[in-house]
Amino acid sequence: MLVLHQEVHSGGREPRAVKRIAILSAAVGAGHLRAGQALEAAAQTLPCGVEARHWDVLELMPAHFGALYRDTYLEAVSKNPDVFGWIYQVTDRPFQVDPIRRFFEEAHAGRFFETLEEWKPDCVVCTHFLPADLLYARRKKLKPGPRIYTAVTDFDVHGMWLASPSDHMFVADAEARHYLMSLGLQDERISVTGIPTDPVFALSKDRAECAARHGLNPAMPTVLMSTGGFGTTPAVDLIQELARLPQPLQVIACCGRNARLLEQVKALGSPGTLRVVAQPFTPHMDELMTCADIILGKPGGLTTWESFQKGLAWVVVDPIPGQEERNTFHLLEAGAGVWAYQRRTLAFKVGQLLADPERLTRMRAASRALGRPQAAHEIMRWVADRP
Repeated sequence: MLVLHQEVHSGGREPRAVKRIAILSAAVGAGHLRAGQALEAAAQTLPCGVEARHWDVLELMPAHFGALYRDTYLEAVSKNPDVFGWIYQVTDRPFQVDPIRRFFEEAHAGRFFETLEEWKPDCVVCTHFLPADLLYARRKKLKPGPRIYTAVTDFDVHGMWLASPSDHMFVADAEARHYLMSLGLQDERISVTGIPTDPVFALSKDRAECAARHGLNPAMPTVLMSTGGFGTTPAVDLIQELARLPQPLQVIACCGRNARLLEQVKALGSPGTLRVVAQPFTPHMDELMTCADIILGKPGGLTTWESFQKGLAWVVVDPIPGQEERNTFHLLEAGAGVWAYQRRTLAFKVGQLLADPERLTRMRAASRALGRPQAAHEIMRWVADRP
């Protein structure tokens, strides 16, 4: 199904076939949304004849559905992580569908389906399993629809990504492909691309210039503290632990959209040998990463892959049981990070890295080696080239 548009050419106006690609994410945490935005940015480099558009699916659902879907996740992650981890394990069942959950989702998806029917995409690329599940369920009811492609946003492929089979899957690494093949997926339906990140992270920028724009000292060893897009990491507690360090250290405390946390960090000041710079939500995370040597926090899928483009060593703190713990194991195995699994040892872990520049350099090189800066472009070119 190709959509005919009138386009201007040297000889006047004539019809030309344009392939339409819908990019579908869900703002459940910030990572899925950022992956969708990265794909949309990469689509701007595609040749003429391709049109791509990104939607946050929760914006196309009733407000109460979006709030429940998003807030339930955030509540579990921030207040009951062990319960979330248990749910994560219990629901990790490839190819098994929860009929109650699907009925609830479909009952609220009227505007979502209407939007796609009006725009008429030839295919969709999903960075969250919700839109893939909805579209596959409709296809099973013998209602025609676009081809479904899925870009997984963590190292591992949880069973929820497989509840609704996609026509093609893009995964982070060869281990994920091997896992899918062990479940019976054919090799030609899987591409190892890495996780799509905004192309801006692959740009080489000058550390001193970026530091000047953000009030940072480019000469100081610097830790970027990532609290996630919603600022759920206990930044104040971590800063107080880092204040035990005897050597000078600059900490960029990214507070996301959590205004209360931002004020708390500002009120804390710069204890001990630390220089703390509080940052609200920013679209310039790539520049802050350019100024850093170490990233500290929870290893969400998008944050880890963005950090790889900048070659940052990881100090993992309080990973969410489930996908973030699995991401942590990949970082440790690759030699790109350490895990401060007791907060009281955080200063010790960071201090060890600062005292051993050769080790820190090796970890940064291991991090950069994991990066796939062209992942978003690779995915969109693959999709655009398919008939």
